[in-house]
Amino acid sequence: MSTTNINATDAPAGDQGEKKLAAGHHVALRLWEDEQPGEPKPLSNRPYETVGYVLKGRAELHLEGNVTTLEPGSSYLVPQGASHTYKILETFSAVEATSPPAE
Repeated sequence: MSTTNINATDAPAGDQGEKKLAAGHHVALRLWEDEQPGEPKPLSNRPYETVGYVLKGRAELHLEGNVTTLEPGSSYLVPQGASHTYKILETFSAVEATSPPAE
């Protein structure tokens, strides 16, 4: 068994601007770093479950008609297939794990 060490500074960027950190067969880790305030992103539903932890900033998570404010120290869950979007209120950074791994 080998260990993979990926530094966020050197992590490849994903197609949505996230940094792709460690990934295995069943889970992947990514970093959203310094996302800027603006209009909500388009509603989406993904074929994976997402859990996240807010490092800094504030955002609204719009999930299946409910709105939750995310702040430093908040953790959150977006179930697989759930309709959701984020509205960044203050420069925002969060770490997320996805299962199965987001492509």
